[in-house]
Amino acid sequence: MKFIGRFLGWILLAVNLCMVAAMAICAYSPYVSPVNHPVWSCAGLAFPAFLIINVLFLLFWLVIYRKYALLPLLGLIGCSGAIRTYLPLNPFASSVPEGAFKVLSYNTMGFEHGRPHTAETPNPVLEYLRNSGADVICLQEYIVGGKLQKKDVDYALRDYPYNHYYQISGLNGLGCYSRFPILSAERVKYESAGNASVAYTLLVDGDTLLVVNNHLESNKLTAEDKEVYRGMMKDPDKQKVSRGSRQLIRKLAEASAIRSVQADSIARLIADYQGHGVIVCGDFNDSPLSYAHRVIGENLNDAFVQSGNGFGISYNQNRFYFRIDHILLSKNLKAYQCTVDNTIKSSDHYPIWCYVSKK
Repeated sequence: MKFIGRFLGWILLAVNLCMVAAMAICAYSPYVSPVNHPVWSCAGLAFPAFLIINVLFLLFWLVIYRKYALLPLLGLIGCSGAIRTYLPLNPFASSVPEGAFKVLSYNTMGFEHGRPHTAETPNPVLEYLRNSGADVICLQEYIVGGKLQKKDVDYALRDYPYNHYYQISGLNGLGCYSRFPILSAERVKYESAGNASVAYTLLVDGDTLLVVNNHLESNKLTAEDKEVYRGMMKDPDKQKVSRGSRQLIRKLAEASAIRSVQADSIARLIADYQGHGVIVCGDFNDSPLSYAHRVIGENLNDAFVQSGNGFGISYNQNRFYFRIDHILLSKNLKAYQCTVDNTIKSSDHYPIWCYVSKK
């Protein structure tokens, strides 16, 4: 019996070793080129699953055989940077200093699919933005037409004297509403049919500030793809999961490769900027453990990692629960109270906001 128990322990230890290796692959996947290895570059999406498994192994070994607990513990220490990026904890929040300004980024899903804005029945997205208290608002999927026109959006946000709208394709676009003067606005140069990044130069307290608003390549998952994913979650049949996983991974990998080129272009723009501060925000369509997030944020701080708490899930539909909306700041800026605001349900994204001040 003693031998059988020891043999089972060795098997579990081997399984734990595989789980640690898988967690490490996910943690360091942002350093893999999506162009050369598109599938491996998507491994970061599975990081929370392997993180939870290794935490459970750690607790198990602490109860059963403490010596083996060293394996998952070392794995967790080796992936501590990724854990901090994916699941930041900042329980002792600093108070917002005087002079800080509020930045808000929101993929509006076309202002709740173009819901009209009237005095009797205001558009909930526009009401939220109007009452947000933000000083700089960056919008993605700024889609107008039909019963909701751009003039309706401008009127609802009339407290913002400076604004810019960039039409990407069709009715889709990016928007910026600011209490600070917008000195210039320029599209970041990369090829994309339905996505874009716009760099605004703002004048804030006598200094120029570069704000880059992004809607990076979407994963182009169809309604059928999302139904396949939901089916996998509800009924994890082996054959269904195998077939569905191949279908989803192929699309995710293709989009990741396209986003990597876009991320490189944004990173070059930031590197060439000679001003006093940089804020990069928007819908990255990628998790915190991704090539796009790593490259764009190479010399920037993630506002949510710096001052947020928890997973900060910003995409909220079809059981794809990930933080794909981000705010990144240059080193001379500091974020306070970064929040993914789940109080408004009008879009498939939640807005993300934070207060920003100079260090």
